[in-house]
Amino acid sequence: MNKKQLYDNCFYVEQKKYGLWSSTDTKGKGIITSLTEEECIRTTRWYLKQKQESAFDSVGVKTYTSITDEKL
Repeated sequence: MNKKQLYDNCFYVEQKKYGLWSSTDTKGKGIITSLTEEECIRTTRWYLKQKQESAFDSVGVKTYTSITDEKL
């Protein structure tokens, strides 16, 4: 347990308390926590790819307005 393994030269994955798996970047900042090692690796790769492509820059920018003309 607690043995870190480096993947793609950009993030580490290790098993934590209670059997959870956690990924961190090379500076030690936490990225993803999941139930299995495979899911942690897959999700971390997806997250880092989206971050590299700036996919999260537009999250939360859209706003919507709604008007309801109903009586309760």
